[in-house]
Amino acid sequence: MTHASQARKYEARHAPEGPRAATSAMIASLAAEGYDAVAAPFGQALVELATSDARVVGLSADLAKYTDMHILAQAMPERFYQMGMAEQLLMSAAAGMAREGFLPFATTYAVFASRRAYDFIAMAIAEENLPVKICCALPGLTTGYGPSHQATEDLAIFRGLPNMTIIDPCDAADIQGMVPAMAAHPGPVYARLLRGKVPDVLRSHKPDYRFELGRAQMIREGGDVLVVSTGIMTMRALDAAVRLEADGIGVAVLHVPTIKPLDRATILAEARKGGRLVVTAENHTVIGGLGEAVATTLMLEGVAPQFRMIGLPDEFLEAGALPTLHDMYGLSVDRVAEQIKGWL
Repeated sequence: MTHASQARKYEARHAPEGPRAATSAMIASLAAEGYDAVAAPFGQALVELATSDARVVGLSADLAKYTDMHILAQAMPERFYQMGMAEQLLMSAAAGMAREGFLPFATTYAVFASRRAYDFIAMAIAEENLPVKICCALPGLTTGYGPSHQATEDLAIFRGLPNMTIIDPCDAADIQGMVPAMAAHPGPVYARLLRGKVPDVLRSHKPDYRFELGRAQMIREGGDVLVVSTGIMTMRALDAAVRLEADGIGVAVLHVPTIKPLDRATILAEARKGGRLVVTAENHTVIGGLGEAVATTLMLEGVAPQFRMIGLPDEFLEAGALPTLHDMYGLSVDRVAEQIKGWL
């Protein structure tokens, strides 16, 4: 947080004139013009999984409604456990249930899992390599409620944790596919989560797209720029690519939904196709996330394209309306296109 933002923190706030919006712009769904949306894909996929697998149980820390876990709670109340506002207890209970043969899916906000419950996840879940699936809403800059709710460093925190698999889904297709893939994976998984009405992006660009754990997939080809992206930034990269095509700039988009283990082979194969600017894009601080993982991979293998990173700055972010913040911090479609064009 800058000195200017700290000063603004104590300024009087005035409601805008005109009709009141039905949903605060600080918690509104991510802008995804031109895409169909799927309602609560995580909750729906979890119920489908639980119907066929009696081991599946759901737990939440007083946030079931805000992580779409309420879908399971309503459909199968005997398989849902409300742990209250106690994330350490949530993770410890999930570990205990895993030891007893259950397949627990635990949900909360990403800041609470990564900051508040980290040691419990490390000691009770990761060290024991238990099949606990941690699914967390409000990843990165997907809320305007300031540093207390913006999990801008969660990928960096969990990338350093042995045995932990990490997923950053782009859209409804990724979420629908990742739930059964997480269940099939024998160890712990941390997954960022998009909730509510989630856009269906990837299948509109690549109709045969299917999520595969540990695999990066080329969604769009292009000869001038290769964007290696994850999470919602794949959506933004695809939209920016369409805009840049009108300027004669060909942008390829390689979607990397699994951050750990990283699909190094695919990334290296694409980066070795000479003459393209390579850009990473992530809804996460530039410290310790996808960008640094890709840069390390390229350097260790002696691959040296022109390389740039799109991500959040190494600072505590402002509070405000999401569209304003995304534009401010370079995550909007306009800003992504502008940055890529400026680097060519």
